Amino acid sequence: MHNSCRSQIAEALGKYLASDVFESYSAGTEIKSQINQDAVKYMKQQYGIDMEKNQYSKLITDIPTPDIVITMGCNVSCPALPCRHREDWGLDDPTGKDETIFLETIRNIHSKILKLKQDILKNYVE
Repeated sequence: MHNSCRSQIAEALGKYLASDVFESYSAGTEIKSQINQDAVKYMKQQYGIDMEKNQYSKLITDIPTPDIVITMGCNVSCPALPCRHREDWGLDDPTGKDETIFLETIRNIHSKILKLKQDILKNYVE
């Protein structure tokens, strides 16, 4: 699973929407030379976030050991990572799709991050 689109969007939105509650890291089993350029364009348009400024494609071994693992919907066997909680968001990769599909994916990730933030505040923060 490459690391250039959905999880990069989730990392950027996690930092933007929920950095007061959790740290966000995107990683995969394959590195891409650059973040998906449509993702970069739409995130800049929608949120003013320049994903290329502070983000890059990373391997799972390049990030800290996670407490929570979110998979995007790999459609392959995702690697097992030890964690306290795991979710699969089941999102299709919008790469190569039109703007409407891309923006819908970004909105879905936005909503799921806000829900995750609330779930963490409710269940893990004392």
